[in-house]
Amino acid sequence: MRRTQTVVRWVVLPAALLMAVRGVHGATITGTVSPAKADSVVYVEAIPGKKFPAPAKSFDMNQKNLQFLPHVLVVPVGATVDFLNSDPRRHNIFWPSINGDEKQSHNLGTWPQGQKRPFKFTTAGIVPLGCNVHPDMSAYIIVTPTPYFAVTDATGAFKINGVPDGSYKVSAWQEGLKMQTKPATVTGTAKVSFTLTK
Repeated sequence: MRRTQTVVRWVVLPAALLMAVRGVHGATITGTVSPAKADSVVYVEAIPGKKFPAPAKSFDMNQKNLQFLPHVLVVPVGATVDFLNSDPRRHNIFWPSINGDEKQSHNLGTWPQGQKRPFKFTTAGIVPLGCNVHPDMSAYIIVTPTPYFAVTDATGAFKINGVPDGSYKVSAWQEGLKMQTKPATVTGTAKVSFTLTK
C-alpha cells in the first residue's frame, strides 16, 4: 500500500510543479512583423477586468547629440519617464497628441544640459515626441495597456514572455505604417505574425 501511494505522489507532483511554474512565469507569444525592421513594437491589448500596477522603476528618454535616445521607447501605462538633456545646449520636449488625440498634447518646456523632467503616462497610445528648438529631432513613446510587450529585432522577430494562458488581442506598430491587431489564444505558447502597410 505504501509503495502504491509513493508512486502516485511522484507522478502527480511533477505535473503540479509544471502548472505552478507556468502560473509564475507565464506563456510566450512569438512571431514576426513585416517589413522586417528593428524597433517595431508588439503588445497585448487591454484585458477586460484586469488592471496592472504602475511599474516602480522609471524609464529614461535622453536627448544627446541632437537625437532622442532611444528612438522608440516602450513603457506600460502608469509608467514615469525621466526626460534628460545630455547636450550642451537647451532642448525642448513636446508631443502634439497621444493616439492622434490632440487633447492629450503636452509641452514639458525647455531646459539646459544635465537636467531631467519626469512625466507619468496614464493614457495608453502612441506618443510622437518633438523638440521645438531642433525640429529635426523626433522619437516615439509607445504606452502599452498591459505589461506584455516586445520590441522586434532586425529580422522583425519578437517574443513576449510571461503572458497568462487565455485569449487576447495583440497589436503591432511600426513607424510610418498602419497598426494591425489580431486575435491570439495562448496555451503555453502562441504564434502571431503581422504584415503592416501604409
